[in-house]
Amino acid sequence: MVKTAVILAAGLGSRLGQKIKDKPKGFLVIDEMPIIEMSICKLIEAGIDKIIMGTGHLKEVYERLAVKYPQIKCVYNKQYQTTESMYTLYNLRDYISDDFILLESDLIYDKVALKILLHHSMPDVILAGELTHSSDEIFLETNKNHFLVNMSKKEEQLKNIDAELVGITKISYPTFKKMCTYAETVFDSNAKLDYERTLVGISKNVDIYVNKLKDFVWCEIDDENHLRRAIQEIYPMIKVRETVKPPIKRNILLNPGPATTTDRVKYAQVVPDICPREKEFGHVMQFVSTELTRLVADPKEYTTILLGGSGTAAIEAILSSVIDQAFILIINNGAYGRRMCQIAAVYGLNYIEYKSPIDNIIDLKALEAVIQDGYRIISHLAIVHNETTTGLLNDIESVGNLCRKHHIQLIVDAVSSFAAIPIDMRRMNISYLAASSNKNIQGMAGVSFVIAHKGKLESAKNVKPRNFYLHLYSQYKYFLETHQMRFTPPVQTLYALKQAIIETKQEGIKERYERYSRAWEVLMKGIARLGLTHLVNKYHHSKIITAIIEPHSMNYDFNEMHDYFYSKGVTIYPGKLEEMNTFRVANIGDITYKDIEYFVELLEQYLKGIGYIK
Repeated sequence: MVKTAVILAAGLGSRLGQKIKDKPKGFLVIDEMPIIEMSICKLIEAGIDKIIMGTGHLKEVYERLAVKYPQIKCVYNKQYQTTESMYTLYNLRDYISDDFILLESDLIYDKVALKILLHHSMPDVILAGELTHSSDEIFLETNKNHFLVNMSKKEEQLKNIDAELVGITKISYPTFKKMCTYAETVFDSNAKLDYERTLVGISKNVDIYVNKLKDFVWCEIDDENHLRRAIQEIYPMIKVRETVKPPIKRNILLNPGPATTTDRVKYAQVVPDICPREKEFGHVMQFVSTELTRLVADPKEYTTILLGGSGTAAIEAILSSVIDQAFILIINNGAYGRRMCQIAAVYGLNYIEYKSPIDNIIDLKALEAVIQDGYRIISHLAIVHNETTTGLLNDIESVGNLCRKHHIQLIVDAVSSFAAIPIDMRRMNISYLAASSNKNIQGMAGVSFVIAHKGKLESAKNVKPRNFYLHLYSQYKYFLETHQMRFTPPVQTLYALKQAIIETKQEGIKERYERYSRAWEVLMKGIARLGLTHLVNKYHHSKIITAIIEPHSMNYDFNEMHDYFYSKGVTIYPGKLEEMNTFRVANIGDITYKDIEYFVELLEQYLKGIGYIK
């Protein structure tokens, strides 16, 4: 087994500026420990007993670290200012006599990487990850057998981009000698050679396996943006993953929110008590606000206003805060469109209710005819994106284009679509969007939020307030000035939401929707096989929540069926249509198609039990 590690730590790190004016970048501190020391502790824990460090800039700082850790041997590269990483590695040739793990000093990473490399059957292995889009990436090209073909920071130099270099590699001693031999031929004309190009240079004669990891958490820190990402996103996830905690009993929630969450999100709530007025917690809320915006819009043009409450609180905040004397047109094709009408009535807003079928698409021509009725001036239009009553997916982009044509501001209830179905607020002409923490973002219940176009929000500041707690502009202005909410926020829930956002970004919204859609396809095939039907045509379906028509059987009782599923760790939801007997199944949250297969199996057993099927 490999017992040696080599850390390249000679670089100047000039892009970090004042952050490292008196220390090498390996001594950037996260959570009260230098990142190089984090790496050393992980190496020792993994069984490494010899660590050779190639130093240069501020070498004495690393030499002091070697006093603390006797496993470390520092070797100084006198020419560090004019050479690159391969020369630092070449400079260690008299101290390396065995296979080794090669690392860079500016990495933070999940320690599972070391376990994978140390137990890998191949002698030479490059650890790779999925594309991070973090800037300054090194892209990898491999052949069909996953061996290295090329790598470069310039995409155009590669035929295919198959992965991204992490900066942790297992190198056998014979391969290291070939690297040195190759480097000597290049050093004659140009000493500026990095170890990555050396690996490419020998790859025609040496099989270097590229092991691409899915869902791997890591970060290289080359500049201040990398450092911010490391502190706010990557390190918290690494810490959660590496902290051993007992698994929490998992229930499969097939209700339309709150959704099943990961243990990491659940445990993110277990934090030291903190006053929400402290700057530290302000950083948490700033991260949450910015990154929620970034999922659907450019934070330069849009902003997220955080509120304590359910998704309905966000809807009420918009309707009560931005509508003045003109009319708002509300599309009602389900319980949540009707709820917006109810809110408008409570506040005495001038509103027009446009009723559309609960199971079919909106007639855009008929809708435009209502807009063009010169009797009333319509300033806003409100619509539910995914009508949670049925699973009907409204075409908000077409409605947005209609609003653009008639100079109307569009308000979207995206409570049950946000972070699953891709949304582009600018392209879709959305002025205000409402959502919450407990559905597709896969966080805990308790936080709602409004994502607003800054210009439209500023123009609404003179609308006379109709309430105090939910006044949108007041909360926006206060947060802008203080990075705090006006009133006590749900502190632990926001920590969970931060973790959920990190996991959402890591999975990707497109990929999450694909996972949800696969689960939905299993559901559709399953209920069809059992003789059941669903309400909304699949061509207009959100693929997130499904209203299933109840079985026609004298022995059927929803409450009994609910209790049967609940006893098996599965939760389903009743219907919400007065004129039709339905129950609802949502395929959102931290679930997979396997969970839906389990649901279908239980449904089959229940239906057999009541004699509906044989």
